[in-house]
Amino acid sequence: MEYNRLRWASRRGMLELDLILMPFVEQAYPSLGPEDQALYKRLLECEDQDMFAWFLHRQDPEDEELRRIVGIVRSFACERAST
Repeated sequence: MEYNRLRWASRRGMLELDLILMPFVEQAYPSLGPEDQALYKRLLECEDQDMFAWFLHRQDPEDEELRRIVGIVRSFACERAST
């Protein structure tokens, strides 16, 4: 997926998700390794309600690989919020 399409797919229409995913894709995604970039693309295929629950620490993904990328996104969001 080309970067512009990836940015577009990261815009979910739910403000809470946009505030997490847009900065992540713009600032952190380019420095991810190929495997984690592929996981991020998989993450974007998930339902908004699931991602919302994951990023608010209400639930964790059942899929171990998705748990990895959710953890990376959560860490990025926490670091960003603390600066």
